[in-house]
Amino acid sequence: MSPPTVGRLLKGLGYSLRVNAKQIEAASNHPERNQQFEYIADQRAEFTRRQRPILSIDSKKKKELVGNFKNTGQAWVCEPTAVNVHDFPGDALGRAVPYGVYDLTNNRGFVYLGSSGDTPAFAADAIAAWWQTEGQLTWPTDDHLLLPADAGGSNSCRTRAWKERLQVRVCDRFGLTVTVCHYPTGRSKWNPIERRLFSHISNNWAGVPLRTWDTLLAFIRGTTTAHGLAVHAIFDDGNYPTGQQVTDAEMATLRIEPHAICPQIGVGTGIAARPLHRSRRAELPHRAPALRHDDSSDGYGCTIWTRGIQRVINGCIRSQFTLPRWLRRDNPRRHRRLTSLRNRPIARKFPGMP
Repeated sequence: MSPPTVGRLLKGLGYSLRVNAKQIEAASNHPERNQQFEYIADQRAEFTRRQRPILSIDSKKKKELVGNFKNTGQAWVCEPTAVNVHDFPGDALGRAVPYGVYDLTNNRGFVYLGSSGDTPAFAADAIAAWWQTEGQLTWPTDDHLLLPADAGGSNSCRTRAWKERLQVRVCDRFGLTVTVCHYPTGRSKWNPIERRLFSHISNNWAGVPLRTWDTLLAFIRGTTTAHGLAVHAIFDDGNYPTGQQVTDAEMATLRIEPHAICPQIGVGTGIAARPLHRSRRAELPHRAPALRHDDSSDGYGCTIWTRGIQRVINGCIRSQFTLPRWLRRDNPRRHRRLTSLRNRPIARKFPGMP
């Protein structure tokens, strides 16, 4: 039987050449999938009601080579732009590592562009840079952030280094409380930053070779939409090595409280954590009593970093009288005064003070 005859018979039976279809969602049958989405929606609604910052965070999946390389997409030109035939990393100025922070309330994006590794330290520094450049100006009276994030990558729900760096470089450094809500595995497309920031950046530079770092930054900063999206970007050429290890002793010093959600998969159950000052605890209805975080969790829980003893001191002060000028966040001498405050005998009674 000849090949044309076989092909004709197969076509008559309804066969044809087809590629695989990606239609099955990863872990779509997990019993807690919808519960986690509902809990994240409740957290977002609560932060929106209290007018607190909600920051969708993620690292852009494609790490662009900076140089005369082909860029996916089309651009309006008279002649095709000539680029290198092969995308050899040795011919590039570097590989761009964009980490994004998207403010859902104000429709503003922030991209922390690096040239090293996409590590937990890099992710934490991106959030710290956002707070220094935009956060403390946009939200001068707020000290509690909600971070919806993917379950994997540099901000993975399993990575110890991510929790440790977020504690040290964001919470302890600026006196903030951060609630992280991880989406279930394989649900990154539900993270708002994907469709509200990264997709528009990719469309803006489509078909244009990213030959220099300045070109790449200019395309990111020039990204806008009809709904008023504004994007700020900064470049950090620091080195972020991979493989950072966090010991059990270091993990034990972190102030982490898992939320009481999905306890049957190791997120946490009803052992009351150390309560905050009464005047501040009343403002945090989402704070749930729970066990210390269990690293065997598969990431369907939300984790909260408290800001340490400085938060307790400031909470006591605010509950009694108006915040003094030297303690206000916009005072450049605030850090020096807080440092001197730590050296007083009353401060040394609290061993967890940074």
